[in-house]
Amino acid sequence: MTPYHRERLSHEQARSAALGFLETIRLRRTVRDFSSDPVPDDLIAMCIESAALAPSGANLQPWKFVVVKDAEIKRKIRIAAEKEEYENYHGRMPAEWLKALAPLQTDWHKEFLEIAPLLIVVFKEDYGLDAEGRHVTHYYVNESVGIACGFLLAALNAAGLATLTHTPSPMGFLREILARPKNEKPFLLIPVGYPAEGCVVPDISKKPLDRVMVTM
Repeated sequence: MTPYHRERLSHEQARSAALGFLETIRLRRTVRDFSSDPVPDDLIAMCIESAALAPSGANLQPWKFVVVKDAEIKRKIRIAAEKEEYENYHGRMPAEWLKALAPLQTDWHKEFLEIAPLLIVVFKEDYGLDAEGRHVTHYYVNESVGIACGFLLAALNAAGLATLTHTPSPMGFLREILARPKNEKPFLLIPVGYPAEGCVVPDISKKPLDRVMVTM
């Protein structure tokens, strides 16, 4: 164990910090219209470092973040994703799911996978491998990687970047295209970049606080 100390903020300082974060995160939207302008590498590295500081079961940190900038690899990912998404929109998805998606005006075309300057593919490690290649059990993998993804999205948003949380199903093609080891499974595909000129997003709202917060 090691000592932990963090200065306690006054109420005003804490409120100011919390409000600053709230105002920034309110700007976050799921974007499908990306500019092809490049994003500085150091920004992406800092955001992924933030994500990697997330808590995890037994501190085993069961995640990998694969940054894809190569145009040919992005094209392969788009082709494979659109193949799966076409099947989803033409039979796999039940009518209720399609109805829920209708206000977002989505379809099986995923051109943003090529237009966005980079993709971050988050993999979860179902189990680890030690230096001798022996199996290491991981705990609360989905919960841990989910929290890390939340950190990552918040960090990217704070850096002024636009993102999309994309989960083509099934996602096994990502492990094949990116040549990841068998203990890693795709968890989330995140196109990252700046919003395109004239970008629009669906006119939606979030539930008010009194519908999501319960005090007892």
